[in-house]
Amino acid sequence: MTKVFVNLPVRDLKKTKEFFGRLRFSFNPMFTDDNAACMVISEDNYAMLLADKFFMGFIPGREICDAKSTEVLVTLSLDSRAEVDEIVNKAVAAGGSEYRKKQDYGWMYGRAFKDINGHIWEPFYMDMDAIPEEMKNKK
Repeated sequence: MTKVFVNLPVRDLKKTKEFFGRLRFSFNPMFTDDNAACMVISEDNYAMLLADKFFMGFIPGREICDAKSTEVLVTLSLDSRAEVDEIVNKAVAAGGSEYRKKQDYGWMYGRAFKDINGHIWEPFYMDMDAIPEEMKNKK
């Protein structure tokens, strides 16, 4: 496998693109139209933001989870604690909400936010050099 595409249903594609644009995500125009937007997370990772009606075409006989249910947490590895704080603060400023308080284990730091569609995103930073020895020795 070479690439990961996470498909997420969204209520309003235009507003969702604006939200994630404010978080400095870009979109691949080749795979973006009125029904879907291919949000670039990294060179090999993408979130396909699909308008609800379009998303339904991929799940015949099933329903989209409501905002009260959680089926997936989208976790993003970032390069620093400051980047974690920055993306969560931008998400809140763009209309999202902080989902839970920060988690700080010294070697790992994370926060979480809900986007405007209720999806939970968990940006985190992990200092690989500071991982406790007992964890490094697990096999």
